Amino acid sequence: MKITLKEAADLVGGNLIGDPNLEITNVAKIEEAKKGDLTFLYLSKYEKYLPTTKASAVLIKPDFNKSNKNTNYIEVDNPNAALQKIIVTYFKPELKISGIDPSAYIDKSAKIGRNVKIGKNVVISENCIVNDNTIILHNSVLMENVKIGENCIIYPNVTIRENCILGNNVIVHSGTVIGSDGFGYIQDEGKKYNKVPQIGNVILEDDVELGSNVSIDRATLGSTIIKRGTKIDNLVQVAHNVLIGENTVISAQVGISGSTKIGNQCVIAGQAGFVGHIEIADNVLIGAQSGVSKSITKAGKYRGTPIEELNSQLKYEAHIRNLPFYSEKIKKLEEKIAFLEAKISELARREKN
Repeated sequence: MKITLKEAADLVGGNLIGDPNLEITNVAKIEEAKKGDLTFLYLSKYEKYLPTTKASAVLIKPDFNKSNKNTNYIEVDNPNAALQKIIVTYFKPELKISGIDPSAYIDKSAKIGRNVKIGKNVVISENCIVNDNTIILHNSVLMENVKIGENCIIYPNVTIRENCILGNNVIVHSGTVIGSDGFGYIQDEGKKYNKVPQIGNVILEDDVELGSNVSIDRATLGSTIIKRGTKIDNLVQVAHNVLIGENTVISAQVGISGSTKIGNQCVIAGQAGFVGHIEIADNVLIGAQSGVSKSITKAGKYRGTPIEELNSQLKYEAHIRNLPFYSEKIKKLEEKIAFLEAKISELARREKN
């Protein structure tokens, strides 16, 4: 793909400094860019790469020092967002697949919409519905009664278990399992664990995206629900009957136990863990590696194990870092107290005598 620098600047509403007819053929990181590449600079810690970058043009904030005189610039308030818009418009990769591969198995009862593309060795089972413009890539499996909306992308080696429902514009990356059995057992008198049948399903609403190797368990009864616009990173476990609200973002290696409810517009950082049967309010930010052992009823920033409001948790951390100082201070105070007690005892003996 080739675009001129003027086309890029016009698209993002930027102020062009340089040659408007310069051709851009690729986008790249500032430290790796070469001639013909467009790059971006939005964090000051990457300014060190600007004097030596080989990029033909740089998306840059207006107040950044333009120290490289051998390149061109497009000034924008948000270079990160501007680059993303340029990539989506001009450089977004297209999946190289067309039609339905002969190796795919599609049950005769399944309903396939218009312009659906299906890769090698895909299995689409009884009574499935796949709506218009959806792409299902190699080795993915849809079990019975699965419904997938329009404009979805299912990457290779995805399993969608029976009765699960995906809305429109859903993206599911490789290795993910939607609708695996919830972790449900009852221990009998002999201490044996007996499996509880998991007869619910999973519902992903419109515009949800799941990373690779995500596990979303089907509900014991009812539905595990991921609501509209939520994005889930790789290696996340969502247990049975969990509800995650709209436009929530969940980073890698988070684990959410059964029947927990997470609100809208939440941000959950990596490796956080949630106990079951709790509720998290809207607009909550959970810090990395936090242990969420209780419900959070108001918006705000939280961190730590057990979870606390961020300001309180930072105070605890500060005290922990100062424990060696406190220990030395206590030792000196104890010595002073012992000295004073000895003096008092000596004075008391003198008065007595």
